[in-house]
Amino acid sequence: MKNLNLIIILLFFSYGFSQDHFSGISTSNRVGILNGIINPAEFSNLSKKFEVNLYGISFDATNNRIGFSDLTSGGNLQDLIFKGNDPVNLRFDGQIVGPSVAVKLLKWGFAITTKANVKFDLIDIDPNIGNAINNNNPSAALTVINNNYNQRLIGTSYGELGFSIAHPLIDNEKHSFSAGVTLKLLFPGSYSNFGLNGLNGNISLIGGDSYLTTNQPANLNIAYSGGLANSFSNFSDYTKSIYGGLNGVAGDIGFTYKWKDGPKKYKIKAGLAIRNIGSMTYKDNNNASTDYILSIHPNSAHPNGLNLNLFNNVTNLSQVENILYSNGYLTKIDGQKDFKVNLPTLFSLYSDFKIVSKVYITGYMQRKVRKDSDNDQITALNIVSVTPRVNLGFFETYLPISNNQISGTAVGFGFRLGGFYLGSNSIVSSLTNNAKQADFYTGFRWAFL
Repeated sequence: MKNLNLIIILLFFSYGFSQDHFSGISTSNRVGILNGIINPAEFSNLSKKFEVNLYGISFDATNNRIGFSDLTSGGNLQDLIFKGNDPVNLRFDGQIVGPSVAVKLLKWGFAITTKANVKFDLIDIDPNIGNAINNNNPSAALTVINNNYNQRLIGTSYGELGFSIAHPLIDNEKHSFSAGVTLKLLFPGSYSNFGLNGLNGNISLIGGDSYLTTNQPANLNIAYSGGLANSFSNFSDYTKSIYGGLNGVAGDIGFTYKWKDGPKKYKIKAGLAIRNIGSMTYKDNNNASTDYILSIHPNSAHPNGLNLNLFNNVTNLSQVENILYSNGYLTKIDGQKDFKVNLPTLFSLYSDFKIVSKVYITGYMQRKVRKDSDNDQITALNIVSVTPRVNLGFFETYLPISNNQISGTAVGFGFRLGGFYLGSNSIVSSLTNNAKQADFYTGFRWAFL
């Protein structure tokens, strides 16, 4: 793990993203499939009778270490990532909305959607450990480690096939209230998790090498499946097996309210949704999920403890497991071949206000239901955003202003020209200051009748 190729690739390929997919366009008053993915009740509010999504691509990530100026400074990114003492958090989230179709018929809304998801996260990593492994150069001859949280390195890829239905419960001249649901069939592809909880010990610099010892036992989970069982250090490891077999079900439920301003327009629209209620099971020939007790003490064979230099060329979690187990540092508690992983259940709330003709402003809030520290949990971010927009019909432009729990506030820009859209949730702040997030998305959909 000395060369964290994946981190470097992700930071350059999709520098510091915010994990708010299709921000701005997904809450547009030009309602389409992207709105329905955020809230299935929106399928009853489609702007046209038919919409076909050809493609939608969004790459999102965020971090609390690397700023925009760091990418152009010529410095070593690994050194910057593990600088200081605060835990390192880096999130990458890629999403592809594939061929999809939505239909509005007799006030009913129907949709069939496809999605692919790729995620890689570093969660609350102690920078002293990362620095010792990657640079073999601790800041002091003796560094005390005392963590009462779970440090995770998690990667996953999976596909979705969604079936949605929506209908107004109340619909009159002035008001409408709609409900909708989406059933998702899940196709888990690859997964890896390294979760080290409650590490208390010391890192010592002896003879140019870094050694780790523990003062008390720590809990360790190592899980892997699919392509990530063999390697997790390159971007292609996450994309070559996104879709696996059908091994999971999830659901979305949502509601929308409109204070109408004519038959097809509104003064205010508000929505509430709970998404990703469900889980999936990873099954593969090389599957494993094992819980261990980690205890590292000096002995005759290893008088200084665990030499962290052993992890320099590691490319998969099975190798990490073998190193620790073969040196007598692991005690197995429990293990299973097939294992279940929970989707990131999200609660979202938003409201879109008409300021004057053609001008709107949207407020959006997203909150995760479960903690990211759980080893069987796919991660998500808490997000708040405000998006002013101008919609001229064929052309629309918007300026999303968002805040998330890791990298703070960002300002972006996006536009729609007919069915084509292009945007970023943080391009403005990335170019004007040393922001630690950015994002990029684009796509094309065709609506008619």
